[in-house]
Amino acid sequence: MTAPTRTAAVNGREVFVFDGLTTLEDTTRYFVALSQASFTRTEKARPDSDEFRHWVCEMPLENLPRISLWPATQAAMASARPGEQFAPYRVYTNLASFGDTLLTHVDALPGKRELTALWFIAEHWDTEWGGETLFYDDAGDAQLAVSPKPGRLLLFDGAIRHAGKPPNRNCNVARYTFAIKLRAV
Repeated sequence: MTAPTRTAAVNGREVFVFDGLTTLEDTTRYFVALSQASFTRTEKARPDSDEFRHWVCEMPLENLPRISLWPATQAAMASARPGEQFAPYRVYTNLASFGDTLLTHVDALPGKRELTALWFIAEHWDTEWGGETLFYDDAGDAQLAVSPKPGRLLLFDGAIRHAGKPPNRNCNVARYTFAIKLRAV
């Protein structure tokens, strides 16, 4: 069975970090493909943030079973939430570069049984480049930081307030996160 590298909880909601579910070769292949993909600056963190849109590339839901990240995501979900079933309803990739504004948000309303699977896609990532995903408690205080290690899967309760942080000035590559939004079935 697939085991998380580490787990945490924010306001009683779970966060799971998985490493080693994919090869660096696979991650690099996705990185190269994303480097050539078309992104639009249409995504916003929450309804009140129209002026701070960020880059996104949508994937048709029917393509998800064709990529190697999906079986790995399913194995992680089975490990993190045994006996529960979740189905994807949206798949997309975010792109962030130095200077972008990425705001805190939730992916699901409290009480909804939804998960977010967030893959970090990079050939290499230097700690000095930043780009962590931060998780906040209900009072808005940062509780957990997760580094964007290449090929890392972050699986978390969609009701946790979080924000992906853009890379620092010294980073010369984009920060790609491949997101799969899931609902309980």
